[in-house]
Amino acid sequence: MELKIKNILLPIAAIFSFITACNSQNKSSMNIKTETVNYVSDGVNLTGVLAYDSNITSKRPIVLIIHEWWGLNDYMKNRVNQIAQLGYLAMAIDLYGNGNSANSVEEAAALSAPLYQNSNLAKSRFDAAITKVKTYSQADTTQIAAIGYCFGGAMALNMARMGEPLTGVVSFHGSLIGVPAKKELMTSKILICHGEEDKFVKKEEVEAFKKEMDDIGADYIFKQYPNATHAFSNPAATEWGKKFNIPIAYNAAADLASWKEMQLFLNKIFK
Repeated sequence: MELKIKNILLPIAAIFSFITACNSQNKSSMNIKTETVNYVSDGVNLTGVLAYDSNITSKRPIVLIIHEWWGLNDYMKNRVNQIAQLGYLAMAIDLYGNGNSANSVEEAAALSAPLYQNSNLAKSRFDAAITKVKTYSQADTTQIAAIGYCFGGAMALNMARMGEPLTGVVSFHGSLIGVPAKKELMTSKILICHGEEDKFVKKEEVEAFKKEMDDIGADYIFKQYPNATHAFSNPAATEWGKKFNIPIAYNAAADLASWKEMQLFLNKIFK
């Protein structure tokens, strides 16, 4: 019996070592650079974070990351680095202005409310980010995607609905209700990553969103993850949920699955 177990474990160990070596080799061949990006929209100073692999010499697709309602915090900065590791020119954008972020539900609500209420304000600041990122020599200006988390997912979807020239949009646990979609404006491909137990997005809103997309013939994918709540991709969500008594929590399985779905989606749209 002991010999049989060893015979089984040795090949598994060899496979694990090979995968580990490949991952180490891939990461060691990267040189991720990050920098603060300052730009202006309608007199408001915006502060984003840019990341890219300087070992890639060719132009690469642009991926813009829109923050949660907490603002452009460390979680978003980690995400922009992860996107850069996939070989894209990544920029975490600032929709709040002046690099503002929230430390309470009340602050987050106050910062996000003007952008929920005024989609043109959000579009203006989003446009300023696109204009800025296009100035970088690494940018393939013909291929641009936007991904967003919670508030950011709602904003990314609105940008697609408003006709922004995006190749694709990914929403992680974002609100699905926003600017009415029009077939002649919405040309972006869409990926929705949604938690089945999200208390902030009602089931009726899910059905209304799908109907809206179907009615205009939108190219979209809707993925739902069991036992996943709002903010399932943020490792800090469980702590914040308890702190502020709101129904959000991290779900590692949903985080991993949605990240893989995003990678497949970006690979497909950026052919």
